[in-house]
Amino acid sequence: MAVTVNTGDTAWVLVSAALVMFMTPGLALFYGGMVRSKNVLAMLMQNFFSLGLVSVLWAVVAFSLAFAGTGKWIGNFDFVGLKDVVHHAPPGLVLTIPPLLFMAYQMMFAVITPALITGAIADRMRFGAWVWFLGFWAVLVYAPVAHWVFAPSGWLFKRGALDFAGGTVVHINAGIAALAVVLVLGRRSGWPKSPMPPHSLPLTLVGTGILWFGWFGFNGGSALAGNAVAAQAFVNTHLAAAAALLGWLVVERVKDGHATTLGAASGAVAGLVAITPCAGFVGGLSAVWIGLIAGAVCAFAVSLKFRFGYDDSLDVIGVHLVGGIVGSLLLGLFADTAVNHAGRDGLFIGGGFGLLGEQALAVVATLVYSFVVTLVLCLVLNRVLPGGLRVSEDDEETGLDLALHSEVGYSLERA
Repeated sequence: MAVTVNTGDTAWVLVSAALVMFMTPGLALFYGGMVRSKNVLAMLMQNFFSLGLVSVLWAVVAFSLAFAGTGKWIGNFDFVGLKDVVHHAPPGLVLTIPPLLFMAYQMMFAVITPALITGAIADRMRFGAWVWFLGFWAVLVYAPVAHWVFAPSGWLFKRGALDFAGGTVVHINAGIAALAVVLVLGRRSGWPKSPMPPHSLPLTLVGTGILWFGWFGFNGGSALAGNAVAAQAFVNTHLAAAAALLGWLVVERVKDGHATTLGAASGAVAGLVAITPCAGFVGGLSAVWIGLIAGAVCAFAVSLKFRFGYDDSLDVIGVHLVGGIVGSLLLGLFADTAVNHAGRDGLFIGGGFGLLGEQALAVVATLVYSFVVTLVLCLVLNRVLPGGLRVSEDDEETGLDLALHSEVGYSLERA
């Protein structure tokens, strides 16, 4: 499909792509501050490695599987190796930016999505196993789900499910995959009896700030144009994060008697997660309500791991999975075609239950597919890889930084 390029739209999406790329180092710092000091470099390495491997796989094959062709389940190989991407937009997409820029922007989403999983597997997964898992997951799980939801020929897209910037494709997808991985990996040694507090909350707050900043590109850039929808997504992003921060802290204060900096950081991220599917489809104070609800719900959800016994080290499931589900379903209530004519009216705007039903279907489809494929992938890798997925008890005790990378994050020796 021919493309008429608008320079203003192109400039905005170029900046947005850079902002989304910056989110992966931000995520590394966000998670890195929450692990013990002996594992900080291993956490940063897993995230930075995603920038390398997933970017290459996206250009070689995954972009084509996500956006080429007209199949409803998966793309084809028309764009393999970036063939024809310079001149041809994906079928059904009307772009005012160069198709190559669309590929690059979507690449940054593909990079950060599996990186989210690293927070759940912290302190115990072998780096070599992460390499294999990351590559297969990007192709077998991320690319198909992205096709279902983002590609005009995808079956969920055609049914009318909405996902402005990745509530299902990114957050529910990564969150439920994280649950599958930790069920195979098992608990960290000593968890939950031994305390494993964050080693650097200032680092986590810096990472939160970078994520919040980058999320303006994540959501605002998903308009794929410098227009009113991008402005609405920008404002919604900030308001939801702010409201969720407050919602989380209120719950924390009532429940535990104090408000914490970790709670503030987690609350802001929960709001950013929840507004992601809604950002360009809701208006007014809807973002505030979505943020408040997400902050409060996720503040309760992070404690579920103690009740059910799964070791989600850094609360990926409680924040990203639960926050993604909350946002995707609330979109079925708050969506407003007055904000974006490409959307649908939600229940509260007089649209009935139709959109809410499609949102629920998209949530369930993503949950089932991602969980099953991820679980099978982990079971296979755990069997065929020498040493399996998990580090030895000695390496876990020593710390992944030294055991896997022969480095330490901090040195107390004088130069």
